[in-house]
Amino acid sequence: MLATITKALPRLSPSERRVGRWILEHPKEAANITLARLARECETSEPTVVRFCRHVGLGGFRELAIRLTEALSSPATYVHRDVSPDDSASDAVIKVLDASIQSLIEMRSQLSSMPIDETVIAMKSARQIAFAGLGASGHVASDACHKFFRLGIPCSYLADIPMILQFAAITQPDDVLVLLSHTGRWQEFVRAAKLAKDRGATVIALTNPDSDVAREASLLFPCRVIEDTSVYTPMSSRLAQLALLDAIHVALALAQGDAASDNLRRSKDALKL
Repeated sequence: MLATITKALPRLSPSERRVGRWILEHPKEAANITLARLARECETSEPTVVRFCRHVGLGGFRELAIRLTEALSSPATYVHRDVSPDDSASDAVIKVLDASIQSLIEMRSQLSSMPIDETVIAMKSARQIAFAGLGASGHVASDACHKFFRLGIPCSYLADIPMILQFAAITQPDDVLVLLSHTGRWQEFVRAAKLAKDRGATVIALTNPDSDVAREASLLFPCRVIEDTSVYTPMSSRLAQLALLDAIHVALALAQGDAASDNLRRSKDALKL
């Protein structure tokens, strides 16, 4: 939650930024504060505090306390810090690892609201699953395809826009299209989601929950980016996507039962000399 607030600060109004900064400076106190008192501390109004909560992806003020409590009760809580030119090599490594840990903690805190069961049901009965991503997300899509096809479900990965759009245009109702986008800014992904949904396919998105891609998805796994992707290739957020897809893969294998175990064993045996 703290990393989410930090990332959201630049796009908030000045009064909402005061709320965010106060929470970042007093996280323990903020987890137990009342709405009225928080507004007074930040020299703003109660409606502004509520708007702040919604702008950082929360349903309201009450959820803020819940998320802060979860973050503070985690084994380790880190605030993402950008690597600066003045950092030593060891400090830079620590910051990168802290950011990776933070991204996983943030995702873990949101799992209860993610559509795991619905995704497993859709994938279990799928005619085929396609994983689509560009750039760094393309590598995640390739990795997922490499894992999921061993469960006996035809899989493919789509790594350029023409392939993604064409696949979406010919999907069938029992197909699953998984869109991987760190920022969700690609309008071609929005179009692909619409095309696939119009054909009756299930569209699953791992992306920024505030994006147009997220709004078009049938099932959404919110993945907030804590890096400046206009400068750096996503690293920490990519690790979170990889971990989430690994978890879905395991959940799907469990749902398939003996069939998954047999297919995994046979795929391993095929490589034995």
